Amino acid sequence: MTADCRLYLITPPAIADLPGFARTLDDALTAGDVGALQLRLKDVSDDAVAAAVRALKPVAARHDVALILNDRPDLAAQLDCDGVHIGQEDAPYRDARRLMGPDRIVGVTCHDSRHLAMEAAEAGADYVAFGAFFPTTTKDPKTRAEPEILTIWQETMLTPCVAIGGITVDNAAGLVTAGADFIAVSAGVWAHPDGPAAAVRALNAEIAKGVAARAG
Repeated sequence: MTADCRLYLITPPAIADLPGFARTLDDALTAGDVGALQLRLKDVSDDAVAAAVRALKPVAARHDVALILNDRPDLAAQLDCDGVHIGQEDAPYRDARRLMGPDRIVGVTCHDSRHLAMEAAEAGADYVAFGAFFPTTTKDPKTRAEPEILTIWQETMLTPCVAIGGITVDNAAGLVTAGADFIAVSAGVWAHPDGPAAAVRALNAEIAKGVAARAG
């Protein structure tokens, strides 16, 4: 089992004020360790996605955070994103890898299925994502996953795993203890009552607790 775990931020599904969100993001990334930022905008034009990448990629880069675009390997490659995250209903992994090249990140949603995850890992995915672990209002999850899948994955596979779905400050540590390499959080950061920066600080503290528990 790997010794550490990092935070993986996911943007809100809609961003009305890009300059304002870029400032909020900068504050959040300053507040604590973040391994990746996934840009996940729903029902917007390609031009809107491109504008968001232009606004947010420099912020992420200043903090050495990978910017990963959701769903669209074609746009991710065109916009020079650091990676792409694809679902089971998006472009096949092989097409995403062809578009992104060998050196950029390709992550794959695997729901609650070790079989799908093993297929993705064996094909060369940089990470697999399991979930949803908790109820979430950010999207309508197709499956519910149990923490045991993270433990089994860590015991049998080397490809990093991401836990996703309804994760907050209050429930993150248990998934870290179970074996997550990354904890993916959206509303649990952006809608935190004390603000996103406070959420990042608190989540990093919970990650540290979970890492200590699984090491012990």
